[in-house]
Amino acid sequence: MKSLKPRLLTAAIGIPAVVLVMILAELWHPLIGIVVGLASAWMVLEYLAARKLNSIVPLSIVCMLYALLMPIVVTEATLTYMLTFLFLVLGFVVSLVYHKKLSYGMLAYALFGTLLITFGMSAVSLACVGNGYSVSFFFVLIFLLPWMADGGGYFIGSKFGRRKLCPNISPKKTVEGVLGGAVFCVASAMIMGLVFQFVVFSGDEAAHVNFAALVVLAILDSVLSLIGDLSFSLIKRYLKIKDYGSVFPGHGGMLDRCDSIIFTAPMVLILGQFMPFLQILV
Repeated sequence: MKSLKPRLLTAAIGIPAVVLVMILAELWHPLIGIVVGLASAWMVLEYLAARKLNSIVPLSIVCMLYALLMPIVVTEATLTYMLTFLFLVLGFVVSLVYHKKLSYGMLAYALFGTLLITFGMSAVSLACVGNGYSVSFFFVLIFLLPWMADGGGYFIGSKFGRRKLCPNISPKKTVEGVLGGAVFCVASAMIMGLVFQFVVFSGDEAAHVNFAALVVLAILDSVLSLIGDLSFSLIKRYLKIKDYGSVFPGHGGMLDRCDSIIFTAPMVLILGQFMPFLQILV
Protein backbone atom coordinates (compact mmCIF):
# COMPACT_ATOMS: atom_id res chain seq x y z
CA MET A 1 0.00 0.00 0.00
CA LYS A 2 2.72 2.47 -0.93
CA SER A 3 0.10 4.97 -2.16
CA LEU A 4 -1.78 4.91 1.17
CA LYS A 5 0.05 7.93 2.66
CA PRO A 6 -0.75 10.35 -0.20
CA ARG A 7 -4.34 9.08 -0.25
CA LEU A 8 -4.72 9.82 3.45
CA LEU A 9 -3.14 13.26 2.97
CA THR A 10 -5.59 14.05 0.20
CA ALA A 11 -8.48 12.90 2.38
CA ALA A 12 -7.26 15.04 5.29
CA ILE A 13 -7.38 18.13 3.10
CA GLY A 14 -10.29 17.23 0.86
CA ILE A 15 -12.86 16.14 3.45
CA PRO A 16 -12.84 19.45 5.40
CA ALA A 17 -13.09 21.35 2.10
CA VAL A 18 -16.12 19.28 1.04
CA VAL A 19 -17.75 19.78 4.45
CA LEU A 20 -17.19 23.54 4.21
CA VAL A 21 -18.85 23.68 0.80
CA MET A 22 -21.76 21.63 2.12
CA ILE A 23 -22.31 23.95 5.09
CA LEU A 24 -22.10 27.11 2.98
CA ALA A 25 -24.46 25.59 0.40
CA GLU A 26 -27.09 25.10 3.08
CA LEU A 27 -26.98 28.86 3.60
CA TRP A 28 -26.87 29.72 -0.12
CA HIS A 29 -28.11 26.93 -2.41
CA PRO A 30 -26.73 28.32 -5.72
CA LEU A 31 -23.21 27.63 -4.40
CA ILE A 32 -23.69 23.95 -5.23
CA GLY A 33 -24.19 24.69 -8.92
CA ILE A 34 -21.16 26.98 -9.01
CA VAL A 35 -18.84 24.52 -7.27
CA VAL A 36 -20.06 21.57 -9.35
CA GLY A 37 -19.73 23.67 -12.50
CA LEU A 38 -16.13 24.58 -11.68
CA ALA A 39 -15.32 20.93 -10.96
CA SER A 40 -16.98 19.84 -14.21
CA ALA A 41 -15.04 22.40 -16.26
CA TRP A 42 -11.83 21.18 -14.63
CA MET A 43 -12.70 17.57 -15.46
CA VAL A 44 -13.44 18.47 -19.07
CA LEU A 45 -10.09 20.25 -19.38
CA GLU A 46 -8.31 17.15 -18.07
CA TYR A 47 -10.28 14.99 -20.49
CA LEU A 48 -9.37 17.20 -23.47
CA ALA A 49 -5.72 17.46 -22.38
CA ALA A 50 -5.49 13.66 -22.29
CA ARG A 51 -5.75 13.77 -26.09
CA LYS A 52 -3.92 17.11 -26.38
CA LEU A 53 -7.09 18.81 -27.62
CA ASN A 54 -6.58 21.58 -25.10
CA SER A 55 -4.16 23.04 -27.65
CA ILE A 56 -7.21 24.00 -29.74
CA VAL A 57 -8.19 26.85 -27.43
CA PRO A 58 -11.61 27.71 -28.93
CA LEU A 59 -12.72 24.08 -28.57
CA SER A 60 -11.54 24.01 -24.95
CA ILE A 61 -13.40 27.24 -24.20
CA VAL A 62 -16.66 25.97 -25.73
CA CYS A 63 -16.48 22.65 -23.87
CA MET A 64 -15.42 24.12 -20.54
CA LEU A 65 -18.05 26.89 -20.63
CA TYR A 66 -20.76 24.31 -21.24
CA ALA A 67 -19.49 22.17 -18.34
CA LEU A 68 -19.31 25.25 -16.10
CA LEU A 69 -22.74 26.70 -16.88
CA MET A 70 -24.89 23.57 -17.17
CA PRO A 71 -24.83 22.62 -13.44
CA ILE A 72 -25.82 26.21 -12.65
CA VAL A 73 -28.82 26.43 -15.03
CA VAL A 74 -29.85 22.76 -15.07
CA THR A 75 -32.94 23.41 -12.95
CA GLU A 76 -34.31 25.59 -15.79
CA ALA A 77 -35.42 23.33 -18.66
CA THR A 78 -35.46 26.03 -21.35
CA LEU A 79 -32.00 27.34 -20.47
CA THR A 80 -30.67 23.78 -20.41
CA TYR A 81 -31.99 23.08 -23.90
CA MET A 82 -30.69 26.39 -25.27
CA LEU A 83 -27.25 25.94 -23.74
CA THR A 84 -26.90 22.40 -25.12
CA PHE A 85 -27.98 23.54 -28.58
CA LEU A 86 -25.48 26.41 -28.49
CA PHE A 87 -22.72 24.09 -27.30
CA LEU A 88 -23.24 21.64 -30.17
CA VAL A 89 -23.48 24.38 -32.82
CA LEU A 90 -20.34 26.15 -31.59
CA GLY A 91 -18.52 22.82 -31.42
CA PHE A 92 -19.12 22.26 -35.12
CA VAL A 93 -18.27 25.88 -35.92
CA VAL A 94 -14.88 25.26 -34.33
CA SER A 95 -14.51 22.07 -36.39
CA LEU A 96 -15.20 24.02 -39.58
CA VAL A 97 -12.58 26.64 -38.75
CA TYR A 98 -9.99 24.05 -37.65
CA HIS A 99 -10.93 21.30 -40.14
CA LYS A 100 -7.30 20.79 -41.18
CA LYS A 101 -6.23 20.22 -37.59
CA LEU A 102 -9.36 18.81 -35.95
CA SER A 103 -10.61 15.50 -37.34
CA TYR A 104 -14.19 14.32 -36.86
CA GLY A 105 -12.95 11.63 -34.50
CA MET A 106 -11.31 14.27 -32.31
CA LEU A 107 -14.45 16.42 -32.39
CA ALA A 108 -16.62 13.43 -31.45
CA TYR A 109 -14.24 12.61 -28.59
CA ALA A 110 -14.45 16.19 -27.29
CA LEU A 111 -18.21 16.68 -27.66
CA PHE A 112 -19.29 13.27 -26.37
CA GLY A 113 -16.93 13.34 -23.41
CA THR A 114 -18.02 16.84 -22.46
CA LEU A 115 -21.70 15.86 -22.69
CA LEU A 116 -21.11 12.73 -20.61
CA ILE A 117 -19.18 14.50 -17.86
CA THR A 118 -21.58 17.44 -17.75
CA PHE A 119 -24.69 15.25 -17.83
CA GLY A 120 -23.49 13.22 -14.86
CA MET A 121 -22.24 16.13 -12.77
CA SER A 122 -25.34 18.24 -13.41
CA ALA A 123 -27.34 15.57 -11.61
CA VAL A 124 -25.52 16.64 -8.44
CA SER A 125 -27.07 20.12 -8.71
CA LEU A 126 -30.51 18.75 -9.54
CA ALA A 127 -30.53 16.34 -6.61
CA CYS A 128 -29.10 18.76 -4.03
CA VAL A 129 -31.08 21.88 -4.93
CA GLY A 130 -34.17 20.32 -6.46
CA ASN A 131 -35.18 18.27 -3.42
CA GLY A 132 -36.27 21.43 -1.63
CA TYR A 133 -35.37 20.22 1.85
CA SER A 134 -31.75 19.30 2.61
CA VAL A 135 -28.76 20.08 0.43
CA SER A 136 -26.40 18.32 2.85
CA PHE A 137 -28.25 15.01 2.82
CA PHE A 138 -28.10 14.61 -0.95
CA PHE A 139 -24.60 16.07 -1.22
CA VAL A 140 -23.26 13.46 1.20
CA LEU A 141 -25.37 10.74 -0.39
CA ILE A 142 -24.03 11.41 -3.88
CA PHE A 143 -20.37 11.61 -2.96
CA LEU A 144 -20.06 9.27 0.02
CA LEU A 145 -21.37 6.02 -1.49
CA PRO A 146 -19.23 5.78 -4.66
CA TRP A 147 -16.17 7.03 -2.82
CA MET A 148 -16.66 4.42 -0.11
CA ALA A 149 -17.17 1.75 -2.76
CA ASP A 150 -13.89 2.83 -4.33
CA GLY A 151 -12.04 3.16 -1.01
CA GLY A 152 -13.40 -0.11 0.33
CA GLY A 153 -12.49 -1.85 -2.90
CA TYR A 154 -8.96 -0.43 -2.70
CA PHE A 155 -8.30 -1.55 0.89
CA ILE A 156 -9.96 -4.96 0.62
CA GLY A 157 -8.44 -5.60 -2.78
CA SER A 158 -4.95 -4.62 -1.58
CA LYS A 159 -5.12 -7.00 1.37
CA PHE A 160 -7.24 -9.90 0.18
CA GLY A 161 -7.43 -9.53 -3.61
CA ARG A 162 -6.45 -12.66 -5.53
CA ARG A 163 -8.65 -12.92 -8.63
CA LYS A 164 -8.18 -10.16 -11.21
CA LEU A 165 -11.41 -8.62 -12.44
CA CYS A 166 -10.31 -7.18 -15.79
CA PRO A 167 -6.50 -6.95 -15.92
CA ASN A 168 -6.38 -5.46 -19.41
CA ILE A 169 -8.37 -2.40 -18.33
CA SER A 170 -7.60 -1.99 -14.62
CA PRO A 171 -4.80 -4.34 -13.50
CA LYS A 172 -5.23 -3.67 -9.77
CA LYS A 173 -8.95 -4.36 -9.53
CA THR A 174 -9.93 -7.72 -8.07
CA VAL A 175 -13.17 -9.61 -7.54
CA GLU A 176 -12.56 -9.52 -3.79
CA GLY A 177 -12.04 -5.77 -3.92
CA VAL A 178 -15.30 -5.23 -5.80
CA LEU A 179 -17.24 -7.30 -3.27
CA GLY A 180 -15.55 -5.49 -0.40
CA GLY A 181 -16.42 -2.16 -1.99
CA ALA A 182 -20.08 -3.15 -2.20
CA VAL A 183 -20.12 -4.07 1.49
CA PHE A 184 -18.46 -0.76 2.40
CA CYS A 185 -20.99 1.08 0.24
CA VAL A 186 -24.03 -0.52 1.92
CA ALA A 187 -22.56 -0.05 5.40
CA SER A 188 -21.81 3.61 4.66
CA ALA A 189 -25.36 4.17 3.45
CA MET A 190 -26.79 2.78 6.68
CA ILE A 191 -24.41 4.77 8.88
CA MET A 192 -25.15 7.94 6.93
CA GLY A 193 -28.88 7.37 7.28
CA LEU A 194 -28.57 6.88 11.03
CA VAL A 195 -26.44 10.01 11.45
CA PHE A 196 -28.88 12.18 9.52
CA GLN A 197 -31.97 10.67 11.15
CA PHE A 198 -30.82 10.85 14.76
CA VAL A 199 -28.26 13.68 14.71
CA VAL A 200 -28.79 16.09 11.81
CA PHE A 201 -32.59 15.75 11.72
CA SER A 202 -33.00 15.20 15.45
CA GLY A 203 -35.96 17.15 16.74
CA ASP A 204 -37.36 17.48 13.22
CA GLU A 205 -40.33 15.14 13.22
CA ALA A 206 -41.13 15.97 9.59
CA ALA A 207 -38.03 14.30 8.09
CA HIS A 208 -37.71 10.53 7.94
CA VAL A 209 -34.87 8.69 6.18
CA ASN A 210 -35.92 5.82 3.93
CA PHE A 211 -33.32 3.19 4.83
CA ALA A 212 -34.65 0.67 2.30
CA ALA A 213 -34.07 3.18 -0.50
CA LEU A 214 -30.55 3.84 0.77
CA VAL A 215 -29.69 0.13 0.68
CA VAL A 216 -31.04 -0.25 -2.87
CA LEU A 217 -29.08 2.84 -3.97
CA ALA A 218 -25.91 1.55 -2.31
CA ILE A 219 -26.13 -1.74 -4.23
CA LEU A 220 -26.76 0.05 -7.52
CA ASP A 221 -24.04 2.60 -6.78
CA SER A 222 -21.46 -0.10 -6.14
CA VAL A 223 -22.15 -1.45 -9.64
CA LEU A 224 -22.39 1.91 -11.42
CA SER A 225 -19.32 3.20 -9.61
CA LEU A 226 -17.36 0.26 -10.98
CA ILE A 227 -18.71 0.84 -14.49
CA GLY A 228 -17.77 4.51 -14.35
CA ASP A 229 -14.29 3.78 -13.06
CA LEU A 230 -13.64 1.08 -15.66
CA SER A 231 -15.08 3.16 -18.50
CA PHE A 232 -12.72 6.06 -17.92
CA SER A 233 -9.87 3.61 -17.26
CA LEU A 234 -10.55 2.13 -20.70
CA ILE A 235 -10.18 5.59 -22.23
CA LYS A 236 -6.87 6.00 -20.38
CA ARG A 237 -5.62 2.68 -21.73
CA TYR A 238 -6.59 3.78 -25.23
CA LEU A 239 -4.71 7.05 -24.79
CA LYS A 240 -1.81 5.33 -23.00
CA ILE A 241 -1.87 7.58 -19.93
CA LYS A 242 -1.81 6.66 -16.24
CA ASP A 243 -4.02 9.42 -14.85
CA TYR A 244 -5.98 12.37 -16.20
CA GLY A 245 -4.18 14.71 -13.81
CA SER A 246 -2.07 14.91 -10.66
CA VAL A 247 -3.85 17.46 -8.48
CA PHE A 248 -4.83 14.86 -5.85
CA PRO A 249 -1.83 12.84 -4.59
CA GLY A 250 -2.64 9.13 -4.69
CA HIS A 251 -5.82 9.74 -6.71
CA GLY A 252 -4.73 11.50 -9.91
CA GLY A 253 -6.80 14.34 -11.30
CA MET A 254 -10.31 15.65 -10.71
CA LEU A 255 -11.67 13.28 -13.36
CA ASP A 256 -9.88 10.31 -11.79
CA ARG A 257 -11.52 11.17 -8.45
CA CYS A 258 -15.02 11.84 -9.79
CA ASP A 259 -15.36 9.42 -12.72
CA SER A 260 -17.72 7.20 -10.72
CA ILE A 261 -19.91 10.19 -9.72
CA ILE A 262 -20.67 10.77 -13.41
CA PHE A 263 -22.48 7.43 -13.48
CA THR A 264 -23.90 7.29 -9.95
CA ALA A 265 -25.30 10.82 -9.48
CA PRO A 266 -28.04 10.36 -12.13
CA MET A 267 -29.14 7.17 -10.34
CA VAL A 268 -29.93 9.24 -7.24
CA LEU A 269 -32.40 11.24 -9.34
CA ILE A 270 -33.88 8.19 -11.07
CA LEU A 271 -34.29 5.98 -8.01
CA GLY A 272 -35.55 8.91 -5.96
CA GLN A 273 -38.58 9.14 -8.26
CA PHE A 274 -39.68 5.65 -7.21
CA MET A 275 -38.19 5.34 -3.71
CA PRO A 276 -37.77 8.78 -2.08
CA PHE A 277 -34.73 8.86 0.18
CA LEU A 278 -36.38 11.39 2.46
CA GLN A 279 -40.00 11.22 3.46
CA ILE A 280 -41.14 14.70 4.46
CA LEU A 281 -44.35 14.90 6.49
CA VAL A 282 -46.09 18.19 5.83
